[in-house]
Amino acid sequence: MEFRGPSVAAAEEAKAVRYLTKNLADPEQGKRDLEQLIKHLGPAVESYPEWHPLLTEPRKHRGDQASPRSLFPSFPGMDHTRNFVRGLITCPYSDAAADEIVKDANQINGLHAYRLETPLYHDNARPVVVEAHQVILEADGTIRSRDAIRWFLETAAADAKGAEVAETWWNIRSELLGRPHGARSSLCVNQHTGAHIRKILEAMNNSGVFGPIKESSLEMLSEKKRQTISETLVRTAVKNWNKSDEQFEFELRDETCQAEVRDTFNDGDELSVRVSIGDDDLYASGFYIAKGDRVEVLDPKGKKALAEKFL
Repeated sequence: MEFRGPSVAAAEEAKAVRYLTKNLADPEQGKRDLEQLIKHLGPAVESYPEWHPLLTEPRKHRGDQASPRSLFPSFPGMDHTRNFVRGLITCPYSDAAADEIVKDANQINGLHAYRLETPLYHDNARPVVVEAHQVILEADGTIRSRDAIRWFLETAAADAKGAEVAETWWNIRSELLGRPHGARSSLCVNQHTGAHIRKILEAMNNSGVFGPIKESSLEMLSEKKRQTISETLVRTAVKNWNKSDEQFEFELRDETCQAEVRDTFNDGDELSVRVSIGDDDLYASGFYIAKGDRVEVLDPKGKKALAEKFL
């Protein structure tokens, strides 16, 4: 489905406003105060791109770039938090926690934090804003293209040093665009920016700088094609099952498939089926329902060229 930025932004803002004002004694005043703040902070988002300064600057400051990454900023004491393109609003219940967040964030290059005088989330909460003042918004509310691409490049170049495999666009676009997102844009980056980030990632992948390319997501294929691939593998596994061995192999279109079939309720009515090829080259799973000769399948995962052999 096409990503419609304005309508998605309106929906995300409505959710954020409701969350941060519904418990107030005067929610209407809270909405007015919050709407003014949102004009400064930009659209509400579910998560950030991994290269966003709200994520990268704290990692640099703490020296934990190699730690597992989160797409959510973290400061001790944060509570009842909502994210926006330029910054976040968090609402701890104590003055000490609020002051600690402000202190921690203001020690980090590129970030600025301050407490709000007006209540949000709850009348007894102590709301704090943490913003990345480096983030400049385009007219459409997304991050300025030149900055977004530069921050992505800096993060990607740092990743190359210890990388073992290259992740495809389809595997990691949520990490590169932030959520919610479409095929190549989000509330953080517009289509122009997203398209350039994708081209740069694919050029780096093709250069071998990250290592061999790891494919997993098959979202580049239509939903109908993904369903056909899984159905083909699941049905063929059931057809080749001898009704005694749960694990077995079968050949299909010149590929050796490893299958696992379990009788869910030990009555033959429903079979749980898993099929894999190689070491994570392709994987499909689902259920076969004897009544009506039906299958219910999940999206397959693996390499596109291999998956297309089963269309």
